[in-house]
Amino acid sequence: MTTPDCCEPGTSGSHLLPWRQALDLMVKALGPVGEVEEIPTAAGLGRVLATPVDSAIEVPGWDNSAMDGYACRHADLAAQGGRLRVSQRIPAGTTGTHLEPGTAARIFTGAPIPPGADTVVMQEVCQVSGDQVLIPLDVQAGANIRRIGEDIRAGRQVIATGTRLGPQHLGLAAAVGVPRLGVYRRLRVAVLASGNELVMPGEPLGPGQIYNSNRFTLLGLLHGLGCEILDLGIIPDTREATIAALGRGAREADLIVASGGVSVGEEDHLKPAVEQLGHLDLWRLAIRPGKPVAYGRVGNTPFFGSPGNPVSLFVTFCLLARPLVLRLQGVSADPQPIAYPLRAGFDWLKPDKRTEFHRARLQRGEDGEPEVAVFPSRSSAALSSVAWAEGLVELPPGRVIRRGELVSYLPFSVLLG
Repeated sequence: MTTPDCCEPGTSGSHLLPWRQALDLMVKALGPVGEVEEIPTAAGLGRVLATPVDSAIEVPGWDNSAMDGYACRHADLAAQGGRLRVSQRIPAGTTGTHLEPGTAARIFTGAPIPPGADTVVMQEVCQVSGDQVLIPLDVQAGANIRRIGEDIRAGRQVIATGTRLGPQHLGLAAAVGVPRLGVYRRLRVAVLASGNELVMPGEPLGPGQIYNSNRFTLLGLLHGLGCEILDLGIIPDTREATIAALGRGAREADLIVASGGVSVGEEDHLKPAVEQLGHLDLWRLAIRPGKPVAYGRVGNTPFFGSPGNPVSLFVTFCLLARPLVLRLQGVSADPQPIAYPLRAGFDWLKPDKRTEFHRARLQRGEDGEPEVAVFPSRSSAALSSVAWAEGLVELPPGRVIRRGELVSYLPFSVLLG
């Protein structure tokens, strides 16, 4: 496929593809892997629901007490001057008997309301003497009772297809009695790093060599998303080796993610190799860091290629590759991350022509309110800046920012979750 003019090498920053437009292009034609498997509900954390969860029961299943206290007939309070005999005791997990007129039941949180009672009074406002309880007369009728089906009605869908399951979803599925969940199988991602200069930690560094930090960053990011990983290792800077690695990834994985080798240097072979085996849909974006991003297909397998600089890799994965992964996993949520408007704790006097994503974290300003601080270096090779940061700040192209103005902050809790 011919690369669009806006993505051709040599174009100025103003003609490069904006990242949000690129993300829409990347995910619009993607859907989840087809295979579905059934797993125990307890094993569902992080998986993506393929079959919706419906409730066959009411939750709560009966009218029950919202707190420890005394269940009574509200009409009896005025008639008895608020003094009632305690006729029964109802712990959670048991049921009481029909409440005798003029009496109260000692009741505990979650216990069923006995027939005849219509109000629960918290124990803290009651006075007990022997088998008598004195209840204030200003208690509201119907107070402190959770009604049957108040939370969930039978037949209601409680978890939709496409939900990435968190602890709260597992608890909800269990609450409606669902022991097993239908989920999409785990996504298989092939990972490769391009570069003769790369060596693995533990090996001696030769002249001009660096440790392959990108492999560990990528593996961590993908494991955090619950992916199965096919590690293709370090690929030599040759067209033949690159084509062989891409071919294996296309055969054995659902997505190929590569770092390095996507620029226009004589030793950058990924772009032409992808075009030989498939096609590129986009290349080069109007962002800093991370301009030489490549996306396309190797055969029928989606391919994402990030720059080799470690910060560029991290940023482009968060903004672009992560939404790809989520869409292929079957997550139905909007892939565009939501930014938070917060006060800048810095001056930004030399803006780039591209949208810049700078490493940032929150701090307290002099007035005690939160503000965004940025790392002092803009270098895309400074991996320490990512470890220092708690998120990214999105800085519009060409805009000077003064301390105190609002900026868009993207926390890692959003970008990595």
